[in-house]
Amino acid sequence: MIKQEGNLANLATKSHSALLKTAGIGKDKAATLIAAFEISRRILSRIKWLHEIKVTSPADVAEIYIPKLRDELKEKFIVLCLNTSNRITKEEIISIGNLNSSVVHQREIFKAAIENSAASIILLHNHPSGNPDPSNEDILITRQIVEAGKIMGIPVYDHIIIAGNNYTSFVERRLI
Repeated sequence: MIKQEGNLANLATKSHSALLKTAGIGKDKAATLIAAFEISRRILSRIKWLHEIKVTSPADVAEIYIPKLRDELKEKFIVLCLNTSNRITKEEIISIGNLNSSVVHQREIFKAAIENSAASIILLHNHPSGNPDPSNEDILITRQIVEAGKIMGIPVYDHIIIAGNNYTSFVERRLI
């Protein structure tokens, strides 16, 4: 009969060598468990980190997302959900497309906002081309999303484009 070690929390605190001494756990299982616990720790750390970010300006968002998006080869469209104290509670990737082909719909944006109980949102996408200027389509779609947000009671604070090491804020450029 295999001795029961207790709950998963007890296993999560054990070192690799201690896991190997646990009945029923060999080298492969021990390595898998250590990797799973590390991934979990990193995810929890990331969630906590997101909740600690308070957005006070477009520069705050750019500082966080330029390193993450500057080398992306595909265009990503992300909705940042904020709570009532302007802290990021969730980042939701809405679309990933090829160069200049990322397509988003208002229903997807506001579905993410509603599911995450967002008090407001910031739209964010990258231009893999490195051109920080919004296209006429970017401006038109953003204005439609802002209007829909007013109707739904979920304000769109900004739309930020990351292009290489630069960014463009629609609010700073008075486009919305």
